[in-house]
Amino acid sequence: MLRAGPGAVARGWRWFTALRRTRPFWGGVWMVAGGWEILKYSFAPLQIVISHGLSGVGGYLTGGGLMLCGLIPIIRPSQRHTFGILGMVLAVVSLIVSNLGGFLVGMLLGVVGGAMTVGWGPKPARRPSRRTRRTAEGA
Repeated sequence: MLRAGPGAVARGWRWFTALRRTRPFWGGVWMVAGGWEILKYSFAPLQIVISHGLSGVGGYLTGGGLMLCGLIPIIRPSQRHTFGILGMVLAVVSLIVSNLGGFLVGMLLGVVGGAMTVGWGPKPARRPSRRTRRTAEGA
């Protein structure tokens, strides 16, 4: 059962901050936003999509794939290189396949998010401060 006490919001914010700092969060968010932008311009009734054939399905495949490529590194940070590069490729392919990649906005969001995901790295361990080292040496 959820407890909504005075510290619940603070605990939730600390959990969210820890999640953002230990995963390529913002790169994934940008890729999901780019995928949504591409997918948004591809929405049409199912009969129209089927009658257009592969060109009608391309927007769904690139937009949905880009959204998945944005979510997977948030869940599994060790896979950030694979899905960051795959997300950038899908974003560039959407330029051809789907309404200029969501009228260039979705493509740019996807490429920037993929680059942020590939470039992310875990924070290095903190070096002990001088005070901590002096205390450890003196003991």
